[in-house]
Amino acid sequence: MFKKNNLKKLTESPTAAKAGAFLLCLGAGVLLSGTDIAGAAIFADVSLAGGLNLPYSAAVFTGSLVRSVIQGTVGHNIVKITAVLIVVIFKMFTEPVNDPKVNGISTFCTVFASGAAISAVMGKLIYRMVYYLLYAALAGYTAYSVCLIISGFRNKRAADFSSVSGCAYAVVYTLLITTLCYVDMPLINAGIVIGSAVTLAGAYFYRYTGGVLCGALTTCGAFLSSSSSGMTVVLLPAAGLLTGYLYRQKINIAAGFFTGLNFMLMILAGVNPENMNNMFNIICGTALFRFCAPFYSDKWIITGDGSAAALPTILGTRMGFLSDSIGSLRMESEKIAGIIAENTRNKEELPDSSNTVCSRCFRRLNCWKSDYDNTVRGFRRLSKMSEFSKEAFPYELDDCLHKGELREAFEKRARERVTARLLEMRFSESRRLLSEQIKIIEEIVESVGERMDVRYSEPISRSIREKLVKYGMKPDSVIAYYNSRNRLLAEIYFSYADAPEDSRRICDLVSDELRIPLDSAGVVRSGREVRIRLFEKPEYSIEVYGASICADNSKENGDTSMIFSDGTGVSYVILSDGMGCGKKAAVESRMVVRMFRRLISSGVKYTSAIKLINSIMLTKSRDEAFATLDAVRIDLDSCGLTVIKSGATATLIRHRGSVMKITSPTFPIGIYEQSETFSKDYDFEDGDIIIMFSDGISENAYSFIKELLLGGGDLKSIVDEICVKSEVFNPAVRSDDVTVIGIRVMRS
Repeated sequence: MFKKNNLKKLTESPTAAKAGAFLLCLGAGVLLSGTDIAGAAIFADVSLAGGLNLPYSAAVFTGSLVRSVIQGTVGHNIVKITAVLIVVIFKMFTEPVNDPKVNGISTFCTVFASGAAISAVMGKLIYRMVYYLLYAALAGYTAYSVCLIISGFRNKRAADFSSVSGCAYAVVYTLLITTLCYVDMPLINAGIVIGSAVTLAGAYFYRYTGGVLCGALTTCGAFLSSSSSGMTVVLLPAAGLLTGYLYRQKINIAAGFFTGLNFMLMILAGVNPENMNNMFNIICGTALFRFCAPFYSDKWIITGDGSAAALPTILGTRMGFLSDSIGSLRMESEKIAGIIAENTRNKEELPDSSNTVCSRCFRRLNCWKSDYDNTVRGFRRLSKMSEFSKEAFPYELDDCLHKGELREAFEKRARERVTARLLEMRFSESRRLLSEQIKIIEEIVESVGERMDVRYSEPISRSIREKLVKYGMKPDSVIAYYNSRNRLLAEIYFSYADAPEDSRRICDLVSDELRIPLDSAGVVRSGREVRIRLFEKPEYSIEVYGASICADNSKENGDTSMIFSDGTGVSYVILSDGMGCGKKAAVESRMVVRMFRRLISSGVKYTSAIKLINSIMLTKSRDEAFATLDAVRIDLDSCGLTVIKSGATATLIRHRGSVMKITSPTFPIGIYEQSETFSKDYDFEDGDIIIMFSDGISENAYSFIKELLLGGGDLKSIVDEICVKSEVFNPAVRSDDVTVIGIRVMRS
């Protein structure tokens, strides 16, 4: 136990960690100083010293100097040794400096200055200048990469392979493979063993992209070491590509497939001693992967793509959980309210009235003891009476001396019960309405969490933002993406203060920038932001024509209609008929239509939107007010049709030479707490026609409308004919407002 405690203290000690890192850098200096790249002394030890802090860069210098002295290669490595020494001296006067750019530039300057000075002494300055310039640039960028990796890992506690950090890791990895390939070991090439294991790991954990990338970097590092080493692994990227299709299969299957594939590629390339030795190295690398793979965790690796792809799933899961929680809360509150109401109804009322009246009577003992059963029956009958008269007074209480007082007491009690029942009915109605509103919130939250089938485009988003900023506009955010039909859509959000009045200017600017004709869905305003949605034209478009007639003695039509697009390729045509006719009906129908458009354009599903509108209509005033809702939803990408109705009249659809009548036995909006909505999808295609109308059109006209639709003709003439003949088919004494809307779908 004593030894274990000492070992734990030693491993957790900061001093021990620093000492271990110092020894590791010393060994790296020894290893790197004796390697070459394409026949020239490698700059890895210079870059490593340039990217590390002072103590560790001094350790690299010490290791490099010791090996050069032992092997007698000080003259051969004089430029590197001098450069590392200058780097160490520079760090002595500038520490602490952890900026990657500063370390990279300082390493570049020291290597170039060292090479130029040595060349000047040897009289070879002019023609060696270009070589040392390139050599210093590579060494400086590698030092920058080393420092970037160290600082990034220190901040994020993980290896970040995205953006600039990914390039830094690629440079360091390539240089590491070059160094390991140069190490002379019997039978084993450490660079190819490590490279094979990394390539297989990249293919297994990050699909074919990781396999190809790691294989290509390994091949590049091997070629920089020597052409013979590079030729032995030239087909490694191909093996990584094909193995990537076994993403997340069993480890043994992926390892066996990778080994077999490399063996087949070796046979196709030609069997020779070098290839056989390389195959042995690949087998060792596969074994290394097989040993290390179970310990892999993406906790230590950041790729960027995986986290971005997982965000919709995380959001959807959280929103789904929140929706379920709200639904559970709603059900529990309904259950508790039901239990409380049931207990209130079943609670036995004590005869308070009898106690009040009988307590003052001298015959109390005679009634409640000698004649108890008869007295109780009389009081129970009295408590159930709705009218209290002398003739209806219970015969069991004929001998009562205080009949008048009892009637007054029970009449008061009856009035209190009626009042309590009315209050209970109001509370019950409020509870139902509250439950419905919570259910609406539950559905809206659930719909927000649904994953969209879109493909985000970062370059186009950036291009749109830059174009708008160039012309003096200040968008808060720009989101450009392609939908499932590969059609471009762009959502541009502005703060309320910076929002433009019209979307046409923005649409023209973006269309000009992208060289794509775009349309705008108009401006949608929330409380604090404004959204403008631009989109490529979908495959289909709609032709809409409407006609209306006011009722007798009415100056204003009580029906309201509207056509709008949500900007995603879905168009809505709405018709609402208010209660009655004239101005009051117009107010109700206009309110329903405008709220429906606002909610749909904001991203709310139509089912939830109708429920929310119904709740608002119920609570907006004490006066009874309702309106029908008749809507068609047309997906202009797929020509999909959805008919939506709440208390609306029939809709007629002409499809493939036949006419279909669609009706729904539902209540209008604003009558009942729980809204009833009819919605159903129907087949629809190019050339089909939909006819919508308000209840001013009698059912007697349906046969006439059917003949018009089957007879052909343009949409305008059909709608006008129906509107003109509406009075002929309406047998009502008092006519109603009439609105007829015709819709035809066509290819754009």
